[in-house]
Amino acid sequence: MTSTPGTPVRVCFELRVRPELVDEYVARHSPVRPEMLAEIEAAGRRNYSLFLGAGGRLIGYYETDDDEAAQAYLAASPVATAWEQEMAPFFVGLDGRADRAAAPLTEVFNLHDQLTASAAGTPDESPAS
Repeated sequence: MTSTPGTPVRVCFELRVRPELVDEYVARHSPVRPEMLAEIEAAGRRNYSLFLGAGGRLIGYYETDDDEAAQAYLAASPVATAWEQEMAPFFVGLDGRADRAAAPLTEVFNLHDQLTASAAGTPDESPAS
């Protein structure tokens, strides 16, 4: 998805980490290898966070100017491909790479967007990103 110029696309997704592998999953992300961090940044993803909940529920969030381009960059990256292959066994019900198979979540509220629309005196009619 490409955003309006100057407005990032906000992407949120959900995966499920195998409960018996949660500790190892956290260890692999504490910290992530520098070369993988560099690839995420080079792909154009920023403000990227992962949140881990009960039972291995994993919620991810990032912003980008062009999510399709970011996905294409990472899909072609040998570093990202190797990382995704290493991470695949950690996930429940995964069919393919986690970065391509994660269930996207629909944004239903964004404080900044609504405050901006309210200040402008117009209803926010833009689709959630």
